[in-house]
Amino acid sequence: QSDSNASFLRAARAGNLDKVVEYLKGGIDINTCNQNGLNALHLAAKEGHVGLVQELLGRGSSVDSATKKGNTALHIASLAGQAEVVKVLVKEGANINAQSQNGFTPLYMAAQENHIDVVKYLLENGANQSTATEDGFLLLAVGTKQGHNQAVAILLENDLKGKVRLPALHIAARKDDTKSAALLLQNDHNADVQSKMMVNRTTESGFTPLHIAAHYGNVNVATLLLNRGAAVDFTARNGITPLHVASKRGNTNMVKLLLDRGGQIDAKTRDGLTPLHCAARSGHDQVVELLLERGAPLLARTKNGLSPLHMAAQGDHVECVKHLLQHKAPVDDVTLDYLTALHVAAHCGHYRVTKLLLDKRANPNARALNGFTPLHIACKKNRIKVMELLVKYGASIQAITESGLTPIHVAAFMGHLNIVLLLLQNGASPDVTNIRGETALHMAARAGQVEVVRCLLRNGALVDARAREEQTPLHIASRLGKTEIVQLLLQHMAHPDAATTNGYTPLHISAREGQVDVASVLLEAGAAHSLATKKGFTPLHVAAKYGSLDVAKLLLQRRAAADSAGKNGLTPLHVAAHYDNQKVALLLLEKGASPHATAKNGYTPLHIAAKKNQMQIASTLLNYGAETNIVTKQGVTPLHLASQEGHTDMVTLLLDKGANIHMSTKSGLTSLHLAAQEDKVNVADILTKHGADQDAHTKLGYTPLIVACHYGNVKMVNFLLKQGANVNAKTKNGYTPLHQAAQQGHTHIINVLLQHGAKPNATTANGNTALAIAKRLGYISVVDTLKVVTEEVTTTTTTITEKHKLNVPETMTEVLDVSDEEGDDTMTGDGGEYLRPEDLKELGDDSLPSSQFLDGMNYLRYSLEGGRSDSRSFSSDRSHTLSHASYLRDSAMIDDTVVIPSHQVSTLAKEAERNSYRLSWGTENLDNVTLSSSPIHSGFLVSFMVDARGGAMRGCRHNGLRIIIPPRKCTAPTRVTCRLVKRHRLATMPPMVEGEGLASRLIEVGPSGAQFLGKLHLPTAPPPLNGESLVSRILQLGPPGTKFLGPVIVEIPHFAALRGKERELVVLRSENGDSWKEHYCEYTEDELNEILNGMDEVLDSPEDLEKKRICRIITRDFPQYFAVVSRIKQDSNLIGPEGGVLSSTVVPQVQAVFPEGALTKRIRVGLQAQPMHSELVKKILGNKATFSPIVTLEP
Repeated sequence: QSDSNASFLRAARAGNLDKVVEYLKGGIDINTCNQNGLNALHLAAKEGHVGLVQELLGRGSSVDSATKKGNTALHIASLAGQAEVVKVLVKEGANINAQSQNGFTPLYMAAQENHIDVVKYLLENGANQSTATEDGFLLLAVGTKQGHNQAVAILLENDLKGKVRLPALHIAARKDDTKSAALLLQNDHNADVQSKMMVNRTTESGFTPLHIAAHYGNVNVATLLLNRGAAVDFTARNGITPLHVASKRGNTNMVKLLLDRGGQIDAKTRDGLTPLHCAARSGHDQVVELLLERGAPLLARTKNGLSPLHMAAQGDHVECVKHLLQHKAPVDDVTLDYLTALHVAAHCGHYRVTKLLLDKRANPNARALNGFTPLHIACKKNRIKVMELLVKYGASIQAITESGLTPIHVAAFMGHLNIVLLLLQNGASPDVTNIRGETALHMAARAGQVEVVRCLLRNGALVDARAREEQTPLHIASRLGKTEIVQLLLQHMAHPDAATTNGYTPLHISAREGQVDVASVLLEAGAAHSLATKKGFTPLHVAAKYGSLDVAKLLLQRRAAADSAGKNGLTPLHVAAHYDNQKVALLLLEKGASPHATAKNGYTPLHIAAKKNQMQIASTLLNYGAETNIVTKQGVTPLHLASQEGHTDMVTLLLDKGANIHMSTKSGLTSLHLAAQEDKVNVADILTKHGADQDAHTKLGYTPLIVACHYGNVKMVNFLLKQGANVNAKTKNGYTPLHQAAQQGHTHIINVLLQHGAKPNATTANGNTALAIAKRLGYISVVDTLKVVTEEVTTTTTTITEKHKLNVPETMTEVLDVSDEEGDDTMTGDGGEYLRPEDLKELGDDSLPSSQFLDGMNYLRYSLEGGRSDSRSFSSDRSHTLSHASYLRDSAMIDDTVVIPSHQVSTLAKEAERNSYRLSWGTENLDNVTLSSSPIHSGFLVSFMVDARGGAMRGCRHNGLRIIIPPRKCTAPTRVTCRLVKRHRLATMPPMVEGEGLASRLIEVGPSGAQFLGKLHLPTAPPPLNGESLVSRILQLGPPGTKFLGPVIVEIPHFAALRGKERELVVLRSENGDSWKEHYCEYTEDELNEILNGMDEVLDSPEDLEKKRICRIITRDFPQYFAVVSRIKQDSNLIGPEGGVLSSTVVPQVQAVFPEGALTKRIRVGLQAQPMHSELVKKILGNKATFSPIVTLEP
């Protein structure tokens, strides 16, 4: 069998078609291979037997079958240059880009052997020349390497994208292969300029072949590249030039070559590094020497202000430092953060450089921006040798930073025991304080540095040193749960009951933090558990507040009083109920705490649980016998509170446990009243099902229905009416639900009441109908609803001017304050803010860069690692305390205040009422009498009323919008409207210089009523011209066409940037939104005061207006729109036939000269000059061009 196989393959190689066919007919497998995996097709292809190849393919031989090395017939034919076979195979669908095991493609093989016709054919049929082989070589590099000029030329010509040329030349540069490089550069057949510049083509990161040559120090290729036009200062990404690369790599010859060829010695990267920085950072002293001799700038700075000296110090490059100092680099040169090279050396712990700098007279006490000296830094980074050296050379041991830290503070905080000892031996005081009054002991306690604490105490540190707010190290250690430190401090006679300014002892603090081990150690050492804070909280109260169950257990075991009454008579049980700490509450009850304990105003824990809907605590309290109908001083039961808050489950629980549904507070409020007040229909439903009286009266005679009408609670009104509440019930003042709804302006409720049979003609004790009240208060829609159904009685004119007294139902006004505010604030003395980031940022780390190439030092911007180990932040616990806002309305818990019955409403409130109604209905009693009352000052959203008294109005929505109408300038009571409008609301845009015009405010002023709204919907404005007109403020005023008897003032905020004096604001006016003209309004200060006519309005000076970005308009009438537009400053003048000169104030060199006779008549000529800033041009175009100002002449 094997013999016949061998004969078959021999016949195929020899191209003996007949014999091959004979073998196949005899049953030989067409895919039989020799030991290298070559089959008949491979062998025939290699020898170029076209007919046989076709026959084999026709008989089913696989066109892409591969040899052991992964070569297909196409690879083999390409390598052998059998062009005809290649064509047959491609036509039969061979994979043209098949890769062998080494990644070779057929194209690669043809190019390697310089088979030009095959290369051409394959390229024409879609062969990809950018497929790299496994070792990263691209095709062109192979052609180059073999020196096959023609193949290289074809490949280059075929490569339209220019992507493949690069790697070849870069590879040549990397291998210092001048031959290939020369070949590539001369084979640049396309003679256009672009491809001649092939020598400067870049890789993706912007590196040219010259950068690569510089990196590998290949001087030969570099010379060739430079001779062929390589740009010596080509900047790659981040601004890196070949000289930077060569300096960093330390290749002296390359640096010389680049400098000789004109390389820029002071070129800067994006981070501001010069070649000298690069060489110094990498420690290439010869390159440093060479660059210095060639005049490299010694004082060049990186973005962070690092000089080459800092860089050399950072890298511990003694020789480089020497060279730099010999060339007179200032030894104490500083960065932006005022760090010297000595700071840097100390940070890195570089002893030799430190010594060299000190020998060269570096200042050992140089202060960085945050006050850190090199000694602070050495202590922070635990650089013992450097620290000793600094002390020997006179560094001050007592030097303080901006936040008052001395070296011993820093070392103690970081836990560097040896340094602390050395500092103490050198006379450092352990008790010196920072700006927060903390000693090294406080800092070591906070950082949990046990050994440092021990060392400081042995060396006589004050154990009870008091920091800000009287905190001792024991307070700090207790807060953080550092039991070992607590024990150490107590062994050294720390006072276990030391109190902060707010009366917090270490035990209070451990209770708050739940540090049970610390609490245990403190109690063993005799700490008292009965001491109270300034607010009267014992440690047990604190544990109850923060839910510290284990500490609470411990305190109760140590016989702490379970019912000790704190501030306002609150017990720990009250506090636990308030903060919903169920386990603590249960524990207290088990240990005998009374569920009946009352606070000063009579609140029990059950009241609190009911109000806060703490179901579990309420159930537990009830199981322990808490009284459901217990009342506070104001007569409030838990049911009242639960109803008011809308807690349905709580209400049900209390009723099930026997709560009396009919109980009322001292002012007569029942639970149903309170549910009605808060619109809690679900609760009302439960209460009525349990038999609550729907028509119960308060002392002032209010029923739940009247209360619901007062507050506008329409759902509740509907519910109560369905339940059969009396729709015509009256209060003591004779108010029905209808009167109350009319007084409050609730039209929708009035409709509901009328549908349910409310009597519109009912009168109050003063004889007023609901309609009369609504009229007096100016509720237009209420009047419209009621006048249809009310029989009007004419009243005398006196009633009109009489002020309406508001009738208001009673509310509950008890407030329980369970917070222990100071307690929270005391801890700001310690806590997370203890050392605020700004105090201790100096102690953070990562202050100096890693060993990356391009970096500076980030010394002053880090926070303290682990500095905030406390999980709870103590800024203040207001998040846990009762929100005062919510309690103002519903009244909460301690601090009894008296309810003011509605008829005693304070004179102050009446005054407020009077003022709030004056605007809406004051016009009724204006009878051309001399007005003594002052003008009205108020805020408006869109419109406001103004009459002969004048007024000053400020826009509520837009800060800075103001309209001043002086007294006696308005002809009749007028509703002035004023709104800022979007650009696209306008039919026509305000005119701008084309390509310019950043308009800044359009103001719309329009008439009241429907036609005003109609005017708003203007046709949409056309899109602005390209690059033109960002209109930014259009004000619409109204009514349009309003004429005043004298000037009025309108002030509009804008956001135009005037760039110094380059631009100016212009006010344009439009009567209808279609055409615009300029509005002139120049006034002196005296004229403005005259316009104000004695009003007490403060007008800003023009300078202040400019600062606040407000534009002032003076006008005697309202157009429909004002637009505030900014434009290039225009200088104008009247020029006639006699000629003249007009100069620009922005760019004085710009002038328009009119010779005599140039103009036939006298006209106003305008000149604008817009300077083109050179740095802007440079950014966009480099140094290719400069521009004169853009000049516009009008008309």
